[in-house]
Amino acid sequence: MKLSPKRLFKRNAKLNANDERTGLGMYDRHETDWEVRPGGMLVQKRVEGREEETILVRVSTGNQWHDISIGASSTFGELKVLLSLATGLWPREQRLIFKGKERDDSDHLHMVGVQNMDKVLLLEDPAIKERKLRSSTLAQVMGVPCNSFIRAPLTC
Repeated sequence: MKLSPKRLFKRNAKLNANDERTGLGMYDRHETDWEVRPGGMLVQKRVEGREEETILVRVSTGNQWHDISIGASSTFGELKVLLSLATGLWPREQRLIFKGKERDDSDHLHMVGVQNMDKVLLLEDPAIKERKLRSSTLAQVMGVPCNSFIRAPLTC
C-alpha cells in the first residue's frame, strides 16, 4: 500500500487574492522536504543556511517583567542562565512555570509550545529560600558577626 506524502503532511494554507499562500510559519517559505532516517523515523530535512528563529519570552517574577530574547529551540536551562543575569538568582534557585507546569532544564521551548511573546512565570525555589532565611536568622540570633570568630586578647 502506497501513501501519498501530500495526504500525510497536507497543510491548510489559505490563498489570498493573488493565489499566494498566507499565514504560514517561518519554515514554510520553502518547499518542505522529508527524509527517512536509518531508524525508520520520518523527519523534515535540514536546510543549510537557515537561521534559528529568535523569540521574545516575557518572564514574570511576580512584581517585575523581563523580556528575554532567546532561540526558539533553546532549553529552559539556557533560559534560566539568561534570567540569572537579569534577576541575580542562580539557575538552581529558579523554578520556571509554563502553562501551569514546572518545566525541567532539559525541556526545549519549541517542544512545549513556547512562542513569541508567551509568558513564563519565574518562582524562587522555596527550599533554597527557606535555607537562606534560616542562615541569616541564625547569625542574627547568635549575635556573632559572620566575618570574625576570633576575639582579640583583653589587656588590663
